[in-house]
Amino acid sequence: MSPESKKLFNILILGIAFMFMFTAFQTCGNVAQTVIRSLNSTDFHGSGYTSMAIIYGVFSASNLITPSVVAIVGPQLSMFASGLFYSMYIAVFIQPFPWSFYTASVFIGIAAAVLWTAQGNCLTINSDEHTIGRNSGIFWALLQSSLFFGNLYIYFAWQGKTQISESDRRTVFIALTVISLVGTVLFFLIRKPDAENVLGDDESSDDQDLEVNESAQNNMTKAVDAFKKSLKLCVTKEMLLLSITTAYTGLELTFFSGVYGTCIGAINKFGTEEKSLIGLSGIFIGIGEILGGSLFGLLSKNNRFGRNPVVLLGILVHFIAFYLIFLNMPGDAPIAPIEGTDSSAYITPSKEVAIFCSFLLGLGDSCFNTQLLSILGFLYSEDSAPAFAVFKFVQSICAAVAFFYSNYLLLHWQLLVMVIFGFLGTVSFFTVEWEAAAIVARGSDYRSI
Repeated sequence: MSPESKKLFNILILGIAFMFMFTAFQTCGNVAQTVIRSLNSTDFHGSGYTSMAIIYGVFSASNLITPSVVAIVGPQLSMFASGLFYSMYIAVFIQPFPWSFYTASVFIGIAAAVLWTAQGNCLTINSDEHTIGRNSGIFWALLQSSLFFGNLYIYFAWQGKTQISESDRRTVFIALTVISLVGTVLFFLIRKPDAENVLGDDESSDDQDLEVNESAQNNMTKAVDAFKKSLKLCVTKEMLLLSITTAYTGLELTFFSGVYGTCIGAINKFGTEEKSLIGLSGIFIGIGEILGGSLFGLLSKNNRFGRNPVVLLGILVHFIAFYLIFLNMPGDAPIAPIEGTDSSAYITPSKEVAIFCSFLLGLGDSCFNTQLLSILGFLYSEDSAPAFAVFKFVQSICAAVAFFYSNYLLLHWQLLVMVIFGFLGTVSFFTVEWEAAAIVARGSDYRSI
């Protein structure tokens, strides 16, 4: 297998492994608050929003140290270990207790930080400036196809149900745990670059001991260097500007992955289909994500217009979705009690409009994330782990804040926050892309900006 074929193989395995893991995790996140509402009538008392706020809060703090972890352990083993913690979190829902639910939320926050830093590192070392756009698109399409499979099951299994029974819950989460473990094992299929033969057969044991000591020192040096680079990257002009865009992706991630499905499941005017519509919503978010990732991966081969048109498309699509949601969804839907809400917004709640908005949310999200992955991999090709750690730090802390306020804010206020950050994030992305293009045109080193 040629070096280029091996790199493409690694990207495909990376995407498929994430597809399995996030088929489980994103389906879990999509239905968590609905399942917990059904559980709150028993001895269990908790909040899916609070759990997600803990996850993303720990996630953001952990990103400061994850480049050091990935530098020492390597991306492959880092992703495998993280996958085990993802599976543990999903398994908690089989028989949930408040202490295990919130403890697992802390652990998965740490695991997520390691996972995504390692993913960014793996994506970058298997790409170059000509293939980073294509590979980002391939990975994103495979990752987001996870929204399709799990939610398809939810749609058919929960059709006609207004309450989630214990057997329904256990069946779903046992299956999701197994799926997550399959994805975790797939990381071992990623092929490492050919190792250099440093030691000969005729070297003495003293030489080998010296090499081990030097290797240990080298690992510690790499860990410290990765941490320092993360701190330095945080205050660069380009990263500060991209952080506004990243902050927006954190807010809208919270909305489409946790809040929007809960809103749909709370609207009594949707009748007996309200719970199964959560699954259908997730499917159409996934279709939007897959379409966007595939399309922009192909377009990156002829990328003379740069990344800005894709980001512009993303914000326009999201603004349309936000306006339709504002018209279609009652304001109290995100914080409705277990009985749901009978309120109306400016139009009679429409299932068709709700599902169309799911598609728009997914399409817009893929516009932003594929271009952020692409520009980070291109700007910081030699500092990929620290760069992706900073990216995930900002995204996750904003997601944590959004999950926290989702417990209290009415829908229209949540939409307004996203509109403001979406506009500012788009302008800041444009600024970085224009500066980067100008430096490339002058023949300077792109990574030095």
